[in-house]
Amino acid sequence: MHILFVADPLESFKIYKDSTFAMMRSAQARGHRITVCEPRHIRWISGEKVSAQVRDIVLTGDESHWFDEAPCRRAELAEFDAIVMRKDPPFDSEYFYATHLLGQAEREGAKVFNKPAALRDHPEKLAVMEFAEYAPVTLVTRSAQDIRDFHAQHKDIILKPLDGMGGMGIFRVGADGMNLGSIIETLNLDGAQSVMVQKYLPEITKGDKRVLIIGGQPVPFCLARIPQGNEVRGNLAAGGKGVAQALEPEDRAIAEHIGAALAPRGLLLIGLDIIGHRITEINVTSPTCFQEIEQQAGFPVGEMFVEALEKAVAEAV
Repeated sequence: MHILFVADPLESFKIYKDSTFAMMRSAQARGHRITVCEPRHIRWISGEKVSAQVRDIVLTGDESHWFDEAPCRRAELAEFDAIVMRKDPPFDSEYFYATHLLGQAEREGAKVFNKPAALRDHPEKLAVMEFAEYAPVTLVTRSAQDIRDFHAQHKDIILKPLDGMGGMGIFRVGADGMNLGSIIETLNLDGAQSVMVQKYLPEITKGDKRVLIIGGQPVPFCLARIPQGNEVRGNLAAGGKGVAQALEPEDRAIAEHIGAALAPRGLLLIGLDIIGHRITEINVTSPTCFQEIEQQAGFPVGEMFVEALEKAVAEAV
């Protein structure tokens, strides 16, 4: 196959931990050709198909110079066997517009994973509403009073913006309500911005588990991201320690249920965030932790992804 990865600039990759790099490495090992572009390089002009300024690359295996590239060229997206959308969040207006351009490319024959419409339909924090039976007690609101009432009922709560990533903007407020008013003002912007509020889960001390679902099937190992020191966030970007561990039966059952529901909608890759046995987020834009699981548990996550991609492309013909 000839695969186009739509991603952040290659020059920004930290290849020792980047999951997109793990995908590329496995794809090349299985004989596939790799081409890359950024969302800003995609365009549509009346009378033409959606195209992009792309770079054909070959991975070298050298950490200091990890890819060789051919000169940039313009290519129609429909000419590729598969397009893998791997642009990191935030899911802002430009990301939204990119999904529409990719949607037009689909109408022209392109095969895009994850499916652009599915990316739009499953915002990563709000997607838990569909699976509320697996989630902690949760509130989504623009009302400051709703948040105060939720705190009065549940005492120990987590507040976060709907568009955050990597643990950004997450606050914990305990029973004393310390700084609740200030945090509401910061996140809520006087009712202009929605906030997600969840009952605090003390199991976070054992880790915020990233459970990957590929082609509807759970990866048999997860990465428990354990908060360090006085930090409440387990996110690796916030200093959490990642520990690979075998998937517990309860988490496997949750992942199988969600995978069976979401994979048919065009979500080839999903990353659940699970604390205890409660899902707090469903990540679909650019789920990570491939390499941490591969390095610690020895399970080939990248290979599992490429195999699922091969199957999905064959079935889409």
